[in-house]
Amino acid sequence: MKRLLLAAAAALSFAVPASGATVITADRYLDVETGRYVANPAIFVDDSGHITSIADARTVRWGSDVKHIDLGNRTLLPGLIDMHTHLGPADIAGYRFLEYTDSFWPIVAAASARDMLDVGFTTMRVVGSSDWEDVGLKQAIEAGYVTGPRIIGAGHALGATGGHCDDTYLPPSLQKKEKEEGIGDSPDELKYQVRRQRKFGAEVIKVCATGGVFSRGDTPGQQQLTEEELRAIADEAHMQGLRVAAHAHGASGINAAIRAGIDTIEHASLLDDESIKLAKARKRPVWFSMDIKNTDYTQAEGKKNGELEENIRKDREIGQIQRDNFRKANQAGVRMLFGSDAGVMPHKMVPQQFAVMVEYGMTPLQAIQAATRNASEALGRNDVGEIQVGRYGDLVAYDGDPLQDVRVLERPVAVVKGGELVPRDH
Repeated sequence: MKRLLLAAAAALSFAVPASGATVITADRYLDVETGRYVANPAIFVDDSGHITSIADARTVRWGSDVKHIDLGNRTLLPGLIDMHTHLGPADIAGYRFLEYTDSFWPIVAAASARDMLDVGFTTMRVVGSSDWEDVGLKQAIEAGYVTGPRIIGAGHALGATGGHCDDTYLPPSLQKKEKEEGIGDSPDELKYQVRRQRKFGAEVIKVCATGGVFSRGDTPGQQQLTEEELRAIADEAHMQGLRVAAHAHGASGINAAIRAGIDTIEHASLLDDESIKLAKARKRPVWFSMDIKNTDYTQAEGKKNGELEENIRKDREIGQIQRDNFRKANQAGVRMLFGSDAGVMPHKMVPQQFAVMVEYGMTPLQAIQAATRNASEALGRNDVGEIQVGRYGDLVAYDGDPLQDVRVLERPVAVVKGGELVPRDH
């Protein structure tokens, strides 16, 4: 009887997954919750793309009908998440957008998304696009017509007339209508815009609380929506089950957005002590997403790309302040996210931001958590951001140890999305 029990226990330890599953093996994976490596993983993914079990590859067996992706002597991380992206190319700036026909932009968007996937970002939150390009691209990816990350799109960004999210580049005679899509000038108008973006497929709401760097005729620190208007947006979005991201450079706009219940503060360049105090004290979590790499690119290439001189100047004036405030917010214990503002710099450059985050005070693990665990929490999702049973089998393989050298993240060797190895020969 004892021998029979031992045999039964041994059989259980060599359980075979369901037919048609995939198993991914590698040297180790990073548990981003604990910061520890788990050696010799065998990660089983079902046909829906979700992780069903994680075993020790030295003690588990699988049948011949199980697809095996062997990533060899490499380190696995969960698929990365960029919380602040756009789909346009970085090298077309200023008035150069007039050189291209309308149908140019969604085609380029597909290439931008593929670039993000290739550098390890299996999920990207797109915080504003024209004509619901992000929604259409998401649908094309999910239907299998295009290869790209999981997209969480905002549709059109919301803002005030003449604000950062309005079109301020053309004279009145060339404006298509009195108000651009997403623009509102009262709580009721902005509530309507939340409902409209939701109607056409938005999964997050983006609002411009302040002026911006790469917009014509305003200043980054200028508040452009009242706290009442911001609260109307947040309340309406939350009622609809959506979260809200607020573009906010200036302290008054940051603080109004936090008090209004906005979920993530984008850029947060000119935050003050009150911003940090409000962010830490609020019961509903608020996260800061600070794009502290792209100014290197825009200062080096902006003029060549056609960027307006006033915008290059604003970028130059605010860049170092934002980096110093990133350090300050992180040291104070504010919840932090990875947000690159991809599209302001080339999408392929996005992983370079990890090194800047470490330079300005984060540990490599904190920087990785900002793009994995923290991001999934801020999205309100439990299907991405970690290597766990029940989550998507989204994995990135690297040579080396990113906890010792975060620049390892700039050179992914392989990307797996939903248990499928992403081809790298396109």
